Amino acid sequence: MSHKSPHLNQLDDRIAAQLAPLLPAGSKLLLGLSGGMDSVVLLHVLHRLAPRLGFALSAMHVHHGISPNADAWARFCTELCERYAIQLEIKHVDIAPLKDAHGIEASARKLRHAAFAESVCRYVALAHHADDQAETLMLQLLRGAGLRGVSAMPLVREQGSQLLLRPLLACGRTTLLAYAQQHALEWIEDESNADELYPRNFLRLRLFPVLEERFPAWRDTLGRSAQHFAEAAGMLEEVALADGAGEPLLAVAKLDVLSPARSKNLLRHFLHLQGAPMPQEAQLDDMLRQLRSARDNADVCVNFGEWQVRRYRGHIHAMRALSSFDPALRLDWQGEEALYWPPLQREVHFTAAVGSGISRDRLSQGQVSLRLRNGGETLRPHPLATTRSMKNLLQEHGVPPWQRERLPLLYCGDELACVVGVAVAAEFRAAEGEQSVMVA
Repeated sequence: MSHKSPHLNQLDDRIAAQLAPLLPAGSKLLLGLSGGMDSVVLLHVLHRLAPRLGFALSAMHVHHGISPNADAWARFCTELCERYAIQLEIKHVDIAPLKDAHGIEASARKLRHAAFAESVCRYVALAHHADDQAETLMLQLLRGAGLRGVSAMPLVREQGSQLLLRPLLACGRTTLLAYAQQHALEWIEDESNADELYPRNFLRLRLFPVLEERFPAWRDTLGRSAQHFAEAAGMLEEVALADGAGEPLLAVAKLDVLSPARSKNLLRHFLHLQGAPMPQEAQLDDMLRQLRSARDNADVCVNFGEWQVRRYRGHIHAMRALSSFDPALRLDWQGEEALYWPPLQREVHFTAAVGSGISRDRLSQGQVSLRLRNGGETLRPHPLATTRSMKNLLQEHGVPPWQRERLPLLYCGDELACVVGVAVAAEFRAAEGEQSVMVA
């Protein structure tokens, strides 16, 4: 052991060098503490570094309730943090609603990150290390993932308003184990880690020991490959953004002039930026074929999971699949800032204004409500304009066909005052200087 001690004594310095540029003095750092060896080592290191780097350390243990020992793990973490005088929050989560759709491991990960996101701490430290990096890469390769999937876990990752920090990524499990033994640390062993039915455990228990015999540097080499993939993925994202992936609607014409590989890259990144899950390769190919080959007036809709892509007037729309709705829906407005509109699965916002939008005086003359189209509606969008049928009005304003029956219409009594997001009836337009409300 003595020959490892100088290296182990440098672990604090290595992590301090990584964290110092990232943590301003007075920062609040939250550690995700499972109670396993990795997170116990990181807790020990961060506890020693907190006075040196000037950050306030706290911890969170997410109680998934999967294991019969989950309560014992929570007690262990509580006692450990009490010994260090570190504030600990135990967060109970329910994995059942997500388990069937995402699997146990992915569901647990989603819930952990959701729990961290509720913290007021700007910085969150996670105990992923070099073995985790290699395992993740191998799993993603075996699943046929693309470059984004096989990219390295970064030292720093922005997630919402938080920064996720992984200061142990350059350390292998054997290094952390030696550190834990040198400092006489105690930790818990998750019994599921011995279950080879979990793909990650199979790799760790069966495949990697064989690699160790023939390729002892496998952790480092796989980690470098993951980093190369991350750089390549970043370059492809830059290409996609230059091709137009960052726009809210994607023009089909942009796909038509690109090579097949580049058009797939553009569509893939466009979907990602819209928050959509990544379709399978065959789905993406079929999606691209339908979007590019359809006539301009064709009603193209390609479903994948809970999402769909549609084509309208030469542009591609990506959205969550819209659910059924009650055609008799009516929502009365009592002055709220927003009303949730189920047919479009979004809120309708009411904003006070002066001289633009809808006259408050006119709206005070009857009950204001949101309703759906019933057939035969007409509206004159401007005092000098002719009265339009609803069909013509929506076509003129480029409202996609799948939204037309779902649009909220604002009524004052039985008079149509506004087609939300499209036009205000001339009779309800606010005059200059008049108190009004903008509806969108």
